[in-house]
Amino acid sequence: MTATARPGRYGRRRDQLVALGWLVLVWNLLWGRFSVGNLVGGVLVGGAVLLFFPLPPVSFAGRLRPRALLVLAGTFVVELVSASAHVAAIAVRPGYRPRGAIIGVRLRVRTDLNLALTAELISLVPGTLILEVDRDAGILYVHVLDVRGPADLTGSRDRILAVEERIVRAVGSEAEQRQLTGGAP
Repeated sequence: MTATARPGRYGRRRDQLVALGWLVLVWNLLWGRFSVGNLVGGVLVGGAVLLFFPLPPVSFAGRLRPRALLVLAGTFVVELVSASAHVAAIAVRPGYRPRGAIIGVRLRVRTDLNLALTAELISLVPGTLILEVDRDAGILYVHVLDVRGPADLTGSRDRILAVEERIVRAVGSEAEQRQLTGGAP
C-alpha cells in the first residue's frame, strides 16, 4: 500500500463542507423544490449522515491532466457503446447461453482512490461487475460475461489494467505513474 499524506484539518473540514453541500442539493432535488424548510432539513439530514457515517479521508496526491482525461472519457464511451451492443446481441440470440467467469486482477497502483475509480468505471460497462475488492492486496474480483476460453480471460484482465492505466495517466501522481511501468513507488 502506498503511503499518502493525510489531509490537514482545513482540508478535512473543506471536504466535509463539500459533501454536506452535495447532500443538501440531493435532498432538495428529492423533494422536488428548493425552499427554506428543505434547505434546513437537508442541512440537518446531511449533517447527521456525515456525523454518524463518517467516510475515511481520501487524499488526492495527483493532478488533473486534461488531455489524458479526454482520452479516458472518450475510451470509456467507446467501451460503453461496444459492450452495450455486445450484451444486447447476447440477449437476443436465441438459444445462446453465455458462460461467465470470475477473475482476480491485481492493480499496479493500490491507492484507495485508484481502486475506487477503477472499480467504478469497470462496473459501469455492461458485461462486467465488481464482486469484491481486496483493499490490502489491491485485487479486484470481477465477473465477466461471455467467456469462451483463456484468451477472453486474458483480454478481460488486459482491459481492466488498461482502464487503471488511463485513470492513473489522467489523475495520478508522478509516483503512481512510475508504478505503472514497474518503477519504484
